[in-house]
Amino acid sequence: MKILILGAAGQIARMLRDQLINKTDHSIVLYARNGQKRLTINDDNREVILNGDFKDKNKLIDAMTDVDLIYINDMGDDKSTKTIIDAMHDAGVRRVIAASVLGIYDEVPGAFGKWNKRMIGGSPRMQSQIASAYLLENSSLDYTLLRLTWLYNENGNTKYMITQKGEPFIGAQVTRQAVTQLIMDIIKEKSDKYLQTSLGVSEPDTDWAKPSFY
Repeated sequence: MKILILGAAGQIARMLRDQLINKTDHSIVLYARNGQKRLTINDDNREVILNGDFKDKNKLIDAMTDVDLIYINDMGDDKSTKTIIDAMHDAGVRRVIAASVLGIYDEVPGAFGKWNKRMIGGSPRMQSQIASAYLLENSSLDYTLLRLTWLYNENGNTKYMITQKGEPFIGAQVTRQAVTQLIMDIIKEKSDKYLQTSLGVSEPDTDWAKPSFY
Protein backbone atom coordinates (compact mmCIF):
# COMPACT_ATOMS: atom_id res chain seq x y z
CA MET A 1 0.00 0.00 0.00
CA LYS A 2 1.11 3.56 -0.70
CA ILE A 3 0.08 6.12 1.93
CA LEU A 4 0.20 9.91 1.64
CA ILE A 5 0.53 11.85 4.91
CA LEU A 6 -0.62 15.44 4.50
CA GLY A 7 0.85 17.68 7.19
CA ALA A 8 3.65 15.21 7.78
CA ALA A 9 5.57 17.48 10.16
CA GLY A 10 2.82 17.35 12.81
CA GLN A 11 3.26 15.33 15.98
CA ILE A 12 0.72 12.59 15.24
CA ALA A 13 1.85 12.47 11.61
CA ARG A 14 5.44 11.86 12.72
CA MET A 15 4.35 9.10 15.11
CA LEU A 16 2.27 7.51 12.35
CA ARG A 17 5.19 7.65 9.94
CA ASP A 18 7.43 5.87 12.47
CA GLN A 19 4.82 3.18 13.11
CA LEU A 20 4.31 2.58 9.40
CA ILE A 21 8.05 2.28 8.81
CA ASN A 22 8.65 -0.02 11.77
CA LYS A 23 5.55 -2.22 11.63
CA THR A 24 4.47 -2.41 7.97
CA ASP A 25 5.94 -2.63 4.50
CA HIS A 26 3.85 0.27 3.14
CA SER A 27 5.50 3.06 1.17
CA ILE A 28 4.94 6.62 2.41
CA VAL A 29 4.74 10.06 0.82
CA LEU A 30 5.44 12.82 3.37
CA TYR A 31 3.86 16.10 2.30
CA ALA A 32 4.46 19.26 4.29
CA ARG A 33 5.23 22.94 3.91
CA ASN A 34 9.05 23.16 3.77
CA GLY A 35 9.01 19.41 4.28
CA GLN A 36 12.55 18.80 3.07
CA LYS A 37 13.86 21.18 5.74
CA ARG A 38 11.64 19.88 8.54
CA LEU A 39 11.78 16.15 7.83
CA THR A 40 14.44 13.56 7.08
CA ILE A 41 14.22 10.26 5.21
CA ASN A 42 14.61 7.11 7.30
CA ASP A 43 14.18 4.58 4.48
CA ASP A 44 15.18 5.65 0.96
CA ASN A 45 13.33 2.69 -0.54
CA ARG A 46 9.97 3.44 1.07
CA GLU A 47 9.76 7.18 1.73
CA VAL A 48 9.70 10.38 -0.25
CA ILE A 49 9.38 13.95 1.05
CA LEU A 50 7.45 16.56 -0.94
CA ASN A 51 7.30 20.27 -0.21
CA GLY A 52 3.80 21.64 -0.64
CA ASP A 53 0.87 23.63 0.61
CA PHE A 54 -2.65 22.26 1.16
CA LYS A 55 -4.00 24.94 -1.19
CA ASP A 56 -1.81 23.92 -4.15
CA LYS A 57 -4.10 21.55 -6.04
CA ASN A 58 -1.58 20.62 -8.74
CA LYS A 59 1.08 19.66 -6.19
CA LEU A 60 -1.49 17.68 -4.24
CA ILE A 61 -2.52 15.78 -7.36
CA ASP A 62 1.13 14.98 -8.10
CA ALA A 63 1.61 13.78 -4.51
CA MET A 64 -1.42 11.49 -4.88
CA THR A 65 0.02 9.53 -7.81
CA ASP A 66 -0.56 5.79 -7.20
CA VAL A 67 -1.63 6.50 -3.59
CA ASP A 68 -4.08 4.10 -1.93
CA LEU A 69 -4.86 6.01 1.26
CA ILE A 70 -4.44 9.57 2.53
CA TYR A 71 -4.11 10.76 6.12
CA ILE A 72 -4.90 14.45 6.71
CA ASN A 73 -3.27 15.61 9.93
CA ASP A 74 -5.23 18.86 10.23
CA MET A 75 -8.57 20.13 8.91
CA GLY A 76 -8.47 23.58 10.50
CA ASP A 77 -8.79 25.39 7.16
CA ASP A 78 -11.90 24.50 5.17
CA LYS A 79 -10.56 26.08 1.96
CA SER A 80 -7.59 23.72 2.15
CA THR A 81 -9.92 20.80 2.87
CA LYS A 82 -11.94 21.60 -0.24
CA THR A 83 -8.76 21.71 -2.34
CA ILE A 84 -7.62 18.35 -0.96
CA ILE A 85 -11.02 16.78 -1.70
CA ASP A 86 -11.04 18.21 -5.22
CA ALA A 87 -7.51 16.91 -5.80
CA MET A 88 -8.53 13.45 -4.56
CA HIS A 89 -11.42 13.35 -7.01
CA ASP A 90 -9.13 14.40 -9.87
CA ALA A 91 -6.41 11.93 -8.86
CA GLY A 92 -8.85 9.06 -8.40
CA VAL A 93 -8.00 8.47 -4.73
CA ARG A 94 -10.99 7.57 -2.55
CA ARG A 95 -9.74 6.45 0.89
CA VAL A 96 -9.00 9.13 3.47
CA ILE A 97 -8.56 9.34 7.23
CA ALA A 98 -8.80 12.89 8.56
CA ALA A 99 -8.16 14.42 11.98
CA SER A 100 -10.72 16.88 13.31
CA VAL A 101 -11.74 17.98 16.82
CA LEU A 102 -14.51 17.26 19.31
CA GLY A 103 -17.55 19.49 19.43
CA ILE A 104 -18.19 19.95 15.71
CA TYR A 105 -21.75 18.58 16.14
CA ASP A 106 -22.27 20.14 19.57
CA GLU A 107 -22.05 16.57 20.82
CA VAL A 108 -20.12 17.10 24.08
CA PRO A 109 -22.47 17.08 27.11
CA GLY A 110 -22.18 18.28 30.68
CA ALA A 111 -19.48 20.27 32.41
CA PHE A 112 -16.80 19.18 29.96
CA GLY A 113 -18.93 20.31 27.04
CA LYS A 114 -19.34 23.75 28.61
CA TRP A 115 -15.59 23.98 29.30
CA ASN A 116 -14.75 22.90 25.75
CA LYS A 117 -17.10 25.52 24.30
CA ARG A 118 -15.46 28.22 26.40
CA MET A 119 -12.03 27.13 25.19
CA ILE A 120 -12.63 26.59 21.46
CA GLY A 121 -16.35 26.65 20.68
CA GLY A 122 -16.57 30.13 19.18
CA SER A 123 -13.18 30.28 17.50
CA PRO A 124 -12.75 30.78 13.73
CA ARG A 125 -10.73 27.55 13.69
CA MET A 126 -13.70 25.64 15.11
CA GLN A 127 -15.93 27.08 12.39
CA SER A 128 -13.41 25.88 9.81
CA GLN A 129 -13.36 22.43 11.44
CA ILE A 130 -17.16 22.28 11.21
CA ALA A 131 -17.09 23.34 7.56
CA SER A 132 -14.29 20.87 6.77
CA ALA A 133 -16.21 17.99 8.31
CA TYR A 134 -19.30 18.91 6.30
CA LEU A 135 -17.26 18.97 3.08
CA LEU A 136 -15.70 15.59 3.78
CA GLU A 137 -18.97 13.91 4.80
CA ASN A 138 -20.63 15.12 1.59
CA SER A 139 -17.71 14.35 -0.72
CA SER A 140 -18.58 10.76 -1.81
CA LEU A 141 -15.09 9.74 -0.64
CA ASP A 142 -14.43 6.69 1.55
CA TYR A 143 -13.68 8.76 4.64
CA THR A 144 -13.04 8.16 8.30
CA LEU A 145 -13.29 11.36 10.34
CA LEU A 146 -11.57 11.38 13.74
CA ARG A 147 -12.97 13.86 16.28
CA LEU A 148 -10.10 14.09 18.73
CA THR A 149 -10.47 15.26 22.31
CA TRP A 150 -7.69 17.22 24.06
CA LEU A 151 -4.28 15.77 23.25
CA TYR A 152 -1.20 15.02 25.31
CA ASN A 153 1.84 12.74 25.08
CA GLU A 154 2.56 9.67 27.18
CA ASN A 155 4.83 6.97 25.81
CA GLY A 156 3.27 3.53 26.03
CA ASN A 157 -0.27 4.79 26.61
CA THR A 158 -2.18 3.65 23.52
CA LYS A 159 -5.59 3.24 25.15
CA TYR A 160 -8.48 4.74 23.22
CA MET A 161 -12.26 4.55 23.13
CA ILE A 162 -14.62 5.47 20.31
CA THR A 163 -18.05 7.09 20.17
CA GLN A 164 -20.11 7.23 17.00
CA LYS A 165 -21.73 10.25 15.38
CA GLY A 166 -25.05 10.86 17.11
CA GLU A 167 -23.76 9.60 20.47
CA PRO A 168 -22.65 11.88 23.32
CA PHE A 169 -18.90 12.47 23.26
CA ILE A 170 -17.26 11.12 26.42
CA GLY A 171 -13.66 11.66 27.49
CA ALA A 172 -11.65 14.79 28.25
CA GLN A 173 -8.26 13.70 26.92
CA VAL A 174 -6.34 11.17 24.84
CA THR A 175 -2.69 10.62 24.02
CA ARG A 176 -1.25 11.23 20.59
CA GLN A 177 0.20 7.74 20.90
CA ALA A 178 -3.33 6.32 21.25
CA VAL A 179 -4.58 8.29 18.25
CA THR A 180 -1.66 6.93 16.23
CA GLN A 181 -2.57 3.39 17.31
CA LEU A 182 -6.17 3.93 16.22
CA ILE A 183 -5.04 5.16 12.79
CA MET A 184 -2.83 2.09 12.45
CA ASP A 185 -5.77 -0.14 13.44
CA ILE A 186 -7.99 1.55 10.83
CA ILE A 187 -5.35 1.13 8.13
CA LYS A 188 -5.05 -2.58 8.98
CA GLU A 189 -8.82 -3.13 8.91
CA LYS A 190 -9.83 -5.03 5.77
CA SER A 191 -13.60 -4.61 6.12
CA ASP A 192 -15.87 -1.58 5.65
CA LYS A 193 -16.08 -1.10 9.43
CA TYR A 194 -14.66 2.43 9.43
CA LEU A 195 -15.91 3.71 6.07
CA GLN A 196 -18.19 6.78 6.07
CA THR A 197 -17.85 7.10 9.84
CA SER A 198 -17.22 10.02 12.17
CA LEU A 199 -15.55 8.74 15.32
CA GLY A 200 -15.18 10.52 18.64
CA VAL A 201 -11.76 9.55 20.03
CA SER A 202 -10.87 9.74 23.72
CA GLU A 203 -9.15 7.86 26.52
CA PRO A 204 -11.20 5.45 28.67
CA ASP A 205 -12.10 6.60 32.18
CA THR A 206 -11.54 10.31 31.51
CA ASP A 207 -15.14 11.49 31.83
CA TRP A 208 -14.06 14.65 33.62
CA ALA A 209 -14.97 18.35 33.61
CA LYS A 210 -11.69 19.19 31.85
CA PRO A 211 -8.39 17.48 30.91
CA SER A 212 -6.04 16.55 33.73
CA PHE A 213 -3.35 18.87 32.35
CA TYR A 214 -5.55 21.98 32.70
